[in-house]
Amino acid sequence: MRKLLIEEMNRLSIDEFKESDKFPFVIVLDNIRSLNNVGSFFRTADAFRARKLILCGYTQQPPHREITKSALGAENSVIWEKEESTLSAVEKLRSEGYRILSVEQAEGSTLLQNFEPAKNVPYAFVFGNEVEGVADEVIAASDGCVEIPQFGTKHSFNVSVSAGIVLWEFVSKNLT
Repeated sequence: MRKLLIEEMNRLSIDEFKESDKFPFVIVLDNIRSLNNVGSFFRTADAFRARKLILCGYTQQPPHREITKSALGAENSVIWEKEESTLSAVEKLRSEGYRILSVEQAEGSTLLQNFEPAKNVPYAFVFGNEVEGVADEVIAASDGCVEIPQFGTKHSFNVSVSAGIVLWEFVSKNLT
């Protein structure tokens, strides 16, 4: 066994990516402070062919050296928007037919392994601030919350790690 060379991986070009079919979801960032995390979200959005990434509140936007360092160019392939208010972004997405799910530990949340996406329904996954999580008013405006089970001493994952877990679960259930 050997590692594949980049040329053997058959990755899309940026133009091919932009023209490709996307999975039926968008990512909403609610006041993410770490630029490294923002860059990681761009890479995850690229890897799972998100429709777009919405940067809300004080979440920084490209171009920025620290975002580029972890995005590795994904900020050029992924469609993104900047919104001042996460709540406004969520309300706009709802009016466009999206089902809004906050990724948060909350009363009545659905454990990720029990989450079954509805067919032919687009989703918006809201990821919150590294310390405060998703804002209470955004949770209240969501259709629900999904929660990643955890079995150690810490009460949370890094937010960009959470994105990889949640979005893989969603995409894998849309592959069948």
